[in-house]
Amino acid sequence: MDRKLFAIFGDPVEHSLSPRMHNRAFRELGERACYGRYRLENGELLRQKVLDLGLAGLNITVPHKEHAYAACDFLDPFARKVGSVNTIVVHEGKLSGYNTDAPGFLRVVESFGGVRSVVFLGAGGTARSSAPLLREAGYAVTVLNRSAPRLGPFAEAGFETATYAEFTPRAFDLVVNMSSAGLKDDSLPAPEGLLRELLRGARGALDVIYGRKTPFLRLAESLGIPARDGLAMLLYQGVIAFEIFTEGRHDPAAVEAALRAALAL
Repeated sequence: MDRKLFAIFGDPVEHSLSPRMHNRAFRELGERACYGRYRLENGELLRQKVLDLGLAGLNITVPHKEHAYAACDFLDPFARKVGSVNTIVVHEGKLSGYNTDAPGFLRVVESFGGVRSVVFLGAGGTARSSAPLLREAGYAVTVLNRSAPRLGPFAEAGFETATYAEFTPRAFDLVVNMSSAGLKDDSLPAPEGLLRELLRGARGALDVIYGRKTPFLRLAESLGIPARDGLAMLLYQGVIAFEIFTEGRHDPAAVEAALRAALAL
């Protein structure tokens, strides 16, 4: 049987731990497969690159989750609902899209304990998928963004929204950086004055970026706020993605154990 090829697409993508995670699980669970990285600068080319590389499946990270959604021939009902795809499988030249980010994110939010209100900084693909799931789980979600146009779908869905410039700060239990700010540089996701006001009353801070101490996380820690990066989210969404890649052939507990070992969690 030929070895199946999987990859993660993003820009940047060098930092991604997904290859380490999935390759360990493939080995330990006896799958003839390997997983690599591909830096994709132009998201419009995503579909063609997937087919050219002969991939059996892939994960998608920033900034291409909405491009991935548009590239799919078939969409899982949840991915269709939230308009964002981070996992694709390929069968006979057709792309089927899923979203594993939101369930993974929900598990991380639950792990903080005592959280009822959440504010998102950024309105991209991860925010779009996570906001509805958190609301269904009983959380109050507010979405803030630098510019107004991206807030439109959230406002239409009934979420409280505002630009950073127009928002009057108040206390939230959890402040989440949903943007890519701090991934390539030392930028903050929102004006520092606003962030300080939001963080002072928070139970916790969460950054979906992992692998580096972002300025957002450093600011939270300087204010004495418990802060976490996105590594646990990577783990939990990875378990679901692996199950999709392997058509549910393995015990989820065994998958999680292999992925945890790869990440030294």
